[in-house]
Formats: sequence, C-alpha cells, structure tokens
Amino acid sequence: MPIALSTPARWPALLFFCVVCLQGCSLLPRGERNATADTASTPVNDSSSLPAFTLEVNAPDGVRETLERHLELQRFRALPDLQDGELQRLLAAADANARELLGTMGYFAPTITVLMTDTPESKAALRAVVVVVEPGPQTRIASTQITVADSTDKDTESHARREQRVQRNWSLLPGQPFTQSAWDSAKADGLRQLQVRRYPTARIAQSRAEVDADTHQAALSVNYDTGPSYRFGPLKVQGSERYDPDGARRLARLPTGAFYDEAQLLDAQLRLASSGYYDAVFLTLDTEGTEGTDPQAAPVVAQLREAKLQKLVFGAGISTDSGPRLSMDHIHNQLPGIGWRAVSKLLLDRETKLASTEWTDLPDENGWRWFASAQAQRETTGDYQVNSARLRSGRSKSGARIDRNYFLQYDYANSQGLNAPPSGTAISVNYGWTGRYFNSTVAPTRGHGLAVELGAGTTLHPDRAAFVRTLVRWQSFIAAGRVQAETGGARNARIALRAEAGAVMARQTAQIPVTQLFLTGGDTTVRGYGYRAIGARTENNLLYGGRYLGLASVEWQRPIVYNGAMTDWESAVFVDAGAVADRVGDLDPRVGVGAGVRWRSPVGPLQADLAYGVQSRQLRLHLRLGFSF
Repeated sequence: MPIALSTPARWPALLFFCVVCLQGCSLLPRGERNATADTASTPVNDSSSLPAFTLEVNAPDGVRETLERHLELQRFRALPDLQDGELQRLLAAADANARELLGTMGYFAPTITVLMTDTPESKAALRAVVVVVEPGPQTRIASTQITVADSTDKDTESHARREQRVQRNWSLLPGQPFTQSAWDSAKADGLRQLQVRRYPTARIAQSRAEVDADTHQAALSVNYDTGPSYRFGPLKVQGSERYDPDGARRLARLPTGAFYDEAQLLDAQLRLASSGYYDAVFLTLDTEGTEGTDPQAAPVVAQLREAKLQKLVFGAGISTDSGPRLSMDHIHNQLPGIGWRAVSKLLLDRETKLASTEWTDLPDENGWRWFASAQAQRETTGDYQVNSARLRSGRSKSGARIDRNYFLQYDYANSQGLNAPPSGTAISVNYGWTGRYFNSTVAPTRGHGLAVELGAGTTLHPDRAAFVRTLVRWQSFIAAGRVQAETGGARNARIALRAEAGAVMARQTAQIPVTQLFLTGGDTTVRGYGYRAIGARTENNLLYGGRYLGLASVEWQRPIVYNGAMTDWESAVFVDAGAVADRVGDLDPRVGVGAGVRWRSPVGPLQADLAYGVQSRQLRLHLRLGFSF
C-alpha cells in the first residue's frame, strides 16, 4: 500500500523565492552588482601599503603621553585594510575613550575635539585624525576618611593605635592631585600595613571617591576590615624525604605562638633556603584549612624541595685585593654515621692557597649546634709567606639579630722569608658575639652592628706563654638629610661610620702564631692601600702582623638624581685610617681618602671606589659586591 507524505507549504515557497532572487542578481550588469555592495565594507584607502590614518594628539605634555599610549584609535592606526564603517565607529567612541583616560588622571571636565581630514597627497596615510584636548583643572583631594573595623579585638586602645597608624601613613593628603593610580596605590598601601602584621586576611570593606566636577575636588573614604588577628601555629613540612622534618623546624626557628608577622615568616623561609639542605623553599600561613583554621594557632605550611645529597660547585671571581680567584666546593648534606653536613673547599688566588672542611650538626631545640673545622693555608702575610693550620671545634647559635659561638682552637704557623719570625703553635678558648641591628641585611641604610671576639690561651712552641686576644668591630648608618627627586621619590643620604680595635696581650717575648696577629688595608678596611699592607715593621722594615690594631672610617653616601628622577645609584666620599703595631705607643695611622659610586643591585650594593693613600702616595681602585658584617 503506497504511503502518502505531506510537506508544509511554506518550505517550497521559501525555496522558490531564493531561486528567483538569485536569477535576478545574475541579470544585473557587473558594474551594477558591484555598486550594490555594502559601503561599510569599503576600505579607508585603496593602497594596501599605507596605514589607515595618522593620529596626532594636541594636549599638555603629561596628558598627551598618556593619550598617545592608550587611546583606542592607536591600536587601529597602522591597519591598511581598516574599513570605513569601523573607522567611523572608532571616531564616534574616541570622545568617551579620551574622557575615561583623562578621568584616571584627575581631569573630569575636559574639552575634547576629534577631527578627521583627507590627506590624499600625503605619503604617510590618506587620512589624518587630530584629537585636541583641553584637560581643564586637575581634581585635588579635599578630604580623606580612613577607618579600620575590627570586631574581634576587644582592646579599643590597641585598635585605635592601628587605625591611627594607617591614617598617619596614608599617602594621599588634602591638596594633592587626584589620580586613579595614586588612589589605588594609597588603598593598597593601607591594606598592606594591616596584612603584614597580625591581620593577613584583612580586606577593603568599602572605598569611595566622590568627585565634584564643578569644584574639581575629591572626597575619599576607605573602610578596612581587619578580620581576625592570627598567631603562628605549628610548622607543617611538605616534601621532606631524605632529611629530618624536625630538623627543618629547628632550622626555620618559627616563633610559634607569636602574632603573625610577614617579616618573621620570610626570615624563617630564608634560613631554610640558606641552610643548604633545600633547593626550593616556600612558606605560607594556612588561613583556609579544610576543617577551618584557628586564628590563634594557624599552621604554617613549608613546601620544600630537597637538595641533592652531594654536590660539587666550581667558582671563579676576581678581587682588587687578591686578583683572580678559583674555588671548588664539595658539599655532603648527610655524612654517614653522624648525619652532619660537611662543606669542603679548595681556593686559589694571588695571595692565598687554602684547603678547608667544616662539619655542622643540625640545631637542637634551643638553637645551638655543634661544629668542627680544619684548614691548611699558605698566605702572603706582610713580607712573609706563612704556612698555617687551624683546628676548631665548638657550638654556635644564630638568632634573628644575634649570633653567638664558643669554641676551642689550635693554631700552627710557620713563616718563611728573610729574618722570618720563628714558627709557633697555640691553643685557646674563644667566645664570639655579633649583633646586627640594621634595617636590611643586604643593603642597609640605617641601624648599627657590633661584634666582639674574646680569646684566652697559651702558646705551645717554642715555649709556653699565656695570652689574651680581643677584637671589637662596630658599624653604623646615620641619616644625613633627604634627597627629593622632581618627578617623585625620595631617599635619605647617610653617614656610614666604621671602627675596629684589636689587641693581643702577652709578654713581649711570647711567640704568638702570626695567624693570631693583625694586619689591615684593602677594599673593606683602609682603602688606598693594598690588601693587608698595613702592619708592624721589623728593624729591617719588613712587614708582619702586629699585636695592636686600630681602624676608623667615615663615609658620606648620597643618592643620585638624574634628569629629575631618582636612580639606583649613589655617590660616596670617604676617609679611612688604620694602624697596626706591637706597642700601643707605636700606632701610626695610615690615611686613605677618595670617592666612589654605589649601585643598588638586586644582590646588594656594588661599590667602586677610587682612593689615594696619603702615606703610600698611590691611587688604587677598589671594587666590592654586597654587604657583610
């Protein structure tokens, strides 16, 4: 039985209509068919090699630079096939686009004119677009209202101090120009002040900038929500396989129970990274635990990537003190049997040939660690070649600012040369204390440091004689005026002061090993003189180590401003003086004067100094990278 299929009538009708339209178009002449094309598809110019248009912005300098860089028109200027319809759309939107950009700079009542002209004779483009801008008065800050909300803190006095601190450090003050970037930066800076200490989850609850375009004034208001205050909880170690996780906790020395402080967290991260046990370290405060986090005991997660068990490191360098340098280090992070870390070194330069090894244990719960070291060295000491050996064993502890150590030391020294002092050996008990109170360990600009070394012992050969050795070092940075750049930014100039004094007290005939005596001069001590070129003198005017040392230095460091902008460079002028002798009354200072430049590199200051030795009558170049105390 045949089956009848029914089809809706509208589909055949539509098909028939399309066929008729196509047939009608085919009957048109070719020129007429082209004329019916959409005019919106017509290119702006018929030369594919020329840009669509040139763009000129007539405005004050600061405004012009921003508009030239960010106007939407700029993105399409060089397109040779830009369609006419698209260009008309861009021109229509240029006014609103320019007003939006001007608003970010504080200009809310500008006069803007957009003009386009045909330039058929131009070799640059067939059309030129000119944007004329009269920005009008710039909006300035009329008032600021900064509030800090902390519903969890019952100490109203403490809360008031925090709010006052944010208000005091607020960067946008009444009378200053209002810009979007400055507004965003000020809000972020205020939030940062809360997040770095106690309140890592602080947020901006509300911010408002009310701009009066008629009076050209802006009223600012920001409300910060601190959220709960946090304390450091336990350290959770992730990625530990070969090395003891408890060892990582003792190395980090995280102050469990203390209020959260980002600086302390970063210090703990740095201690782990510099320990040598790990290639990568990342510490974070866990504020969003899977089962909720107690703000009063928030865990800190340490994500670690362990270093190889053994490593061989080759190094090369150059110093104005000792010339080219080659070194090789072998590192073993877990010695079989005892589990200590061993670093063995070979070093060769113009003045020194050294072989050494140092073994260190992991710190205990109180931060103290055992260490042992040995070294053999051949070094130019004054006018003599000295072969020496040293053994040392004791304990050390490194804190946030203070390092301490005590140890037993054995010294052997044999001098070679004309009328060389006799060889000597000694054993001593020593204590060292170093306090660093600088604002930065890499490139300090203020603060001070103090180091004290005390030792008592006896010579063993050629005879026995008791002696006491002490060395005191001090350095300080003092602000000496502020340097302001025309384009913004300011840094302090400073006075850098340095002093050092040492003494070895024993009977005059005691044969103290020369490794216990003093020499000075060079890049880090008295500039204008060679490395360790200042010391005591024999009757034949030969240089050797002396029992008493005195050194002082004053240096003025000033930031350099170039073309009105603050740079990362600083200038310096200095005076150094140092003396070494066997008797206090024989101390005769050697003076060096000079000038230099400093570059604030990412790894610390790079120093280049040209110094003149007043007594030596020589001019020397001194180079140094980094800061150490």
